[in-house]
Amino acid sequence: MSNRRWAMTETTETTEVQAGADPGRKPKAFWPAMKRLAAVFAPYKPKLILAVVLTVISVALQVWAPLVLGEAVNVIFHADGIDLALLGELITRVLAMYVVAMGLMWWQGRILIIIGVEITYLLRQDVENKLHRVPTNWFDGTQRGDLLSRTTNDVDNIQTALQQTVSSILNGVLTIIGITIMMFSISWQLALIALIAVPIAAVVVGVIGQRAQKLFSAQWANTGKLNGHIEEAFTGHDVITLFNRQDAMIAEFDDRNDDVYQASYKAQFVSGMIHPIMQWVTYLGYVGIAVVGALQVAAGRLPLGSVTAFIQYSREFNQPLGQLAGLANMIISAVASAERVFEFLDAEEETDTDGALPEVTGAVEFRDVRFGYDDGAPLITNLNLKVEPGQLVAIVGPTGAGKTTLVNLLMRFYDVDAGQILIDGTDISTVSRAQLREPIGMVLQDAVLFSGSIKHNIAYGNPDATHDQIMAAAQAARADYFINQLPNGYDTEVSLDSDAISAGERQLLTIARAFLSNPRLLILDEATSSVDTRTEVLIQQALAKLQQGRTSFVIAHRLSTIRAADVIVVMDAGDVVEQGTHAQLLAARGMYHDLYTAQTQQHIEGGR
Repeated sequence: MSNRRWAMTETTETTEVQAGADPGRKPKAFWPAMKRLAAVFAPYKPKLILAVVLTVISVALQVWAPLVLGEAVNVIFHADGIDLALLGELITRVLAMYVVAMGLMWWQGRILIIIGVEITYLLRQDVENKLHRVPTNWFDGTQRGDLLSRTTNDVDNIQTALQQTVSSILNGVLTIIGITIMMFSISWQLALIALIAVPIAAVVVGVIGQRAQKLFSAQWANTGKLNGHIEEAFTGHDVITLFNRQDAMIAEFDDRNDDVYQASYKAQFVSGMIHPIMQWVTYLGYVGIAVVGALQVAAGRLPLGSVTAFIQYSREFNQPLGQLAGLANMIISAVASAERVFEFLDAEEETDTDGALPEVTGAVEFRDVRFGYDDGAPLITNLNLKVEPGQLVAIVGPTGAGKTTLVNLLMRFYDVDAGQILIDGTDISTVSRAQLREPIGMVLQDAVLFSGSIKHNIAYGNPDATHDQIMAAAQAARADYFINQLPNGYDTEVSLDSDAISAGERQLLTIARAFLSNPRLLILDEATSSVDTRTEVLIQQALAKLQQGRTSFVIAHRLSTIRAADVIVVMDAGDVVEQGTHAQLLAARGMYHDLYTAQTQQHIEGGR
């Protein structure tokens, strides 16, 4: 199946129909979302047909059995006495029917469970794939806890519903149809009394279900907010403790937990009304059948065995009807979860091309670039910058000047609103993002490590690297010394929030990762901000070697580290206001002169 099997996309003759709804439409209510969720069973049509056939045979046997049992009752009450041989044959036949019927139902259940597990497996796969296709700005406006809730809690809720409801619904519907036919064959008057529950059930599920679906949506949305708060509490634990904000965080957790409680309570209460209402209707039907059936037996219109069989049918008729009503809250909850997952799968994706860069020498040009993170609020208005191959370009400026934005645009984490960015004369908007990023190495201000060994983290961008290459990269980044001091050396396990190594050591590992990727263009976004002065000097020496023959962009906070840069670009309010060498900019006595002088003065005062 296509990776977009769940997505709402336009269909063509060669495109698989995804959800049976209008292209591009997101589910807004119960039935559109329900229809879309049901459509995912289409690829499993052969298996579903087999399950239906097994269910039909099983239900037919279960429906036929009470009629045979009714014949046994007639044998017992026969005027000429009890025919024990015939009675034994009938009872044996009934038992055999139920045994075969249960065996077929087990087979059917196994098929449907496999289908349900495969569907949720593919759903998780599509969610993961989608995660890597949405643009970076999608994450800017999404709480990570809510996204985590959609990909775990909501998907798990869908899986639970598929596994527990599909078999029950299939069996229940066919049982109701089969029993209805048998009841009408016995007495149409009694059948009409029994069927009064059907329209009542439809009205109850329709009215209450619509209300419950909104409440379940609120429940899962509040669960996502609660997960977001928990995620913040874990990642920000040190800061929370530092400022003694534990009580405030607990209070906020209580508020969000109460929102989940209230939404869950209301959703379960409203959906839970369905079952008792259906029970009341069932008992009302029993009374009507008993009274009318007794009158027909007394009048000689029906034999006692037929009424006995009909009562058994009415019980078996109301049982699946009650089960379907009881499953309503699970189905409604699952549809609410599906709606949230579909909303994510329908998110706009990055558009890309299949173009490639020529052999990269490192010439970079920003030509009349305009960009803003929000519509109507441009950050960069008219950026022009030309960098020659092999140059070391330092980017400096006050906070919010657009330094990091510049390299984000170069990496195409975001696309420019106007203008062009060219590498060796090729507009990067015509190049696929994967091809663009292949020759670029980047070290971020926030060092990101993944669960695994130090060796695997260094080789993250080059999984085929040998151990010797990994060690060489670590030595070049001045990380080899501290790695060898660890108990397991390069096999030491670390993670995103691991405390096994310091922040500065984590940064050294990400720098080693950049060394190993051997890029043609190198981007350092304040990469030495988390290391001490001595380590920074060592890293600068190593970087100087790495930068030979490569174009390098360095976003620097400490201006003393970039005095040897070929070009220093000074940014303010999203535009380049100055550029030149360290000596040229000092002589110009502009913004760079003011920034450098202020930092030098602070350093002198701090050293007193």
